[in-house]
Amino acid sequence: MSVVGNIGAGFLQRVASVRRVGAVICGVLYLAVQPRYWPRTVRERTAKQILFTGYEALGLVLMISVLVGVSVVAQTHLWLSRFGQSDMLGPLLVAILVREVGPLLVTFIVVGRSGTAMATELASMRVHREIEVLDAQGVDPMVYVIMPRVMGMMLSVFGLTLMFILGAFVSGYVFGFIIDVTPGDPVRFAFSLLRAVTPGTVISLLVKTILPGMVTATICCTEGLSVKGALTEVPQAATRAVVRSLAAAILISAIVTILTYV
Repeated sequence: MSVVGNIGAGFLQRVASVRRVGAVICGVLYLAVQPRYWPRTVRERTAKQILFTGYEALGLVLMISVLVGVSVVAQTHLWLSRFGQSDMLGPLLVAILVREVGPLLVTFIVVGRSGTAMATELASMRVHREIEVLDAQGVDPMVYVIMPRVMGMMLSVFGLTLMFILGAFVSGYVFGFIIDVTPGDPVRFAFSLLRAVTPGTVISLLVKTILPGMVTATICCTEGLSVKGALTEVPQAATRAVVRSLAAAILISAIVTILTYV
């Protein structure tokens, strides 16, 4: 019975965590649509978050996108040439890069690079009682601390995913042109990609970038703010934030994929 009790307690704890994350996201969205909650300090904090999470990670994302684009074209050409279906390269690139690999891989990069820093920063602020100081000064931590980070990471994941897809398409086209897979005319290749983009593809891309960006940022914020006051809890909170953020990103991607193809 103790084993069953432990399983039930763990399940209830996971449900409570999901509810907490959902409540924070709803609160952020409620505040974000009201201009009065966007003073200069909050706008500056959001811009700094986008600078750190998005702009400074652009080089890494583009480098990985080039490698992924070349790898995908090489693998798909290897299999398509065996069945004489080389004209399916464009639709396959859209299905692989836009629907699956791009959003998930960019989310992994952002979580590993910025999620850890976010959780560590907020945990340190909690340990040094900076959150209490803000609250005592009449500054709402939800507005000044959480909302800029959640919105900044969401916008960064969306923008980086678009750049990743663009870089993968360009590198895939160049590599395919070298090995004589893609057509010589880049406009023709671009049209083959556009024909493969459906409304479902666009919706899937939006959901797989906006929702994981908000969820992972919220998890990192809540885990960082959950420390009690000991410095030894800071690395533990950062580890929990990264692990749970990656798990949430994979789960969201799987659910959206299932709903898209069902």
